[in-house]
Amino acid sequence: MAEKKVPVKKLSFGEAMTEVEEILSGLESEEVDIDRLGDEVKRAVELITVCREKLEKTDREVRDLVAGLQDEAGGEDDPS
Repeated sequence: MAEKKVPVKKLSFGEAMTEVEEILSGLESEEVDIDRLGDEVKRAVELITVCREKLEKTDREVRDLVAGLQDEAGGEDDPS
């Protein structure tokens, strides 16, 4: 019986990374049944895509925050 997997969009970054690592570990040790190989690889690709999106979103947010701090700090020196 196939186990029910949580939709990738609902996983946290850490949960998705853990599942990717588990899939890769299974592939490397040749534990994955050939009948499930395609599904496992597809799931790994979906997980990696979501992780990449989360990383890019966080990177943008951090850059915006840092830019805002730099703008504020730059404004303090402005005599106007």
